[in-house]
Amino acid sequence: MTRQVLLVDDEPDVRAALGQTLELADLDPLLAGSFIEAKDLLSARFDGIVVTDIRMPGRDGFHLLAHARALDPELPVVLLTGEGDVPMALKAIEEGAHAFLEKPCAPADFLACVEKALKVRAMVLENRRLKRELEKGDAAARMIFGQSALVEELRARVRAVARAGAGALITGEPGTGTSKVGEVLHLLSASAALPFVKRAAAALTPESLAAAFDAAGAGTLYLDEIAMAPVGVQYALLEALEAGPAARLFAATTRSLEEEVAAGRFVADLFYRLDLMRVRIPAIRERTEDIPVLFRHYVAQAAEQAGLPEPEITPEHLSTLMAQDWPGNARSLMSAAMRFVLGMPEEAQKAAGLGLAEQMAIVERSLLAAALGRQNGNASAAAEALQLPRKTFYDKLARHGLKPEDFRRPRE
Repeated sequence: MTRQVLLVDDEPDVRAALGQTLELADLDPLLAGSFIEAKDLLSARFDGIVVTDIRMPGRDGFHLLAHARALDPELPVVLLTGEGDVPMALKAIEEGAHAFLEKPCAPADFLACVEKALKVRAMVLENRRLKRELEKGDAAARMIFGQSALVEELRARVRAVARAGAGALITGEPGTGTSKVGEVLHLLSASAALPFVKRAAAALTPESLAAAFDAAGAGTLYLDEIAMAPVGVQYALLEALEAGPAARLFAATTRSLEEEVAAGRFVADLFYRLDLMRVRIPAIRERTEDIPVLFRHYVAQAAEQAGLPEPEITPEHLSTLMAQDWPGNARSLMSAAMRFVLGMPEEAQKAAGLGLAEQMAIVERSLLAAALGRQNGNASAAAEALQLPRKTFYDKLARHGLKPEDFRRPRE
């Protein structure tokens, strides 16, 4: 984590005392006595934080705040205020300052504020690093999130299978992302520019299976939950594979096909034909160190979807999430992220104990309520914002016991 603190105060004694406090806390202070001195120490690549007095000769702390935010809108700036400067400091918070401290302040309070700002800065810089890696990486780096050894192994396996040019069996618990891995395998293959056709195996007939192969052409056919394919479809698929179809086949399952074969529910020859190459996706409980990265990503997605700002994610909250098993895997974590964005963190922390259907119901109800709130109870506008037909929207409101009139704000 970055330890650099640019400390700006025109009073030499105050500057020296606070600088010493920072040094004793094993931080790296850069001292400046004015806006001009501070400006020379700042750049768009500065990875620390700024702590500045408000009242200084010439250009003051507000000018420095504006300059810092122009260089980097996410650079934390902490304001030091005198007794009469508190209203101004509060206004500066509204304009983007990270926090303010009244002078004189106790060293413990000063360091606590600085450490919190440094943690925020470190989180921002880490997110940027990951984004840069994803942007310059391949589909495996862009779409398979995490930094654990298991995820690195998964990416390497996906790349190797994609290069091999053969089909594969994708296995993993519900919610681990079998569909996404299938898409990544297609994008990394030589047929990436050709069709990628997805079908639910349980809904197939021998005729629709043939149509799916035709639609895929020389591209890729992805069959989800292959263990649930009807027996007639299994034999038709085996026949098609033996004939050598043009399309590459990726089949996914959340069940053990070995057990399905033993129970007589899955054709053994088809299993052996599908299991030429296997990609296993690890469960989240096997890679808890990836939870912070995943949760931050899902929070950003949820905030954009709900049209809300991203709330601060504290290390304590992440620790709580990492202590859970997440039986629903990524789906559970996505639901928890949505509830967190919607201001229901206690529900987010209980997500691991709920079934997927219960989690999705909570998220759906929250999204409906949020849309009605933003539209002041206007059901038509809320339905349009959620891109839902009006009948579907009203059906969902009735199912969740929501009434548009409850969200109408009284006129002033």
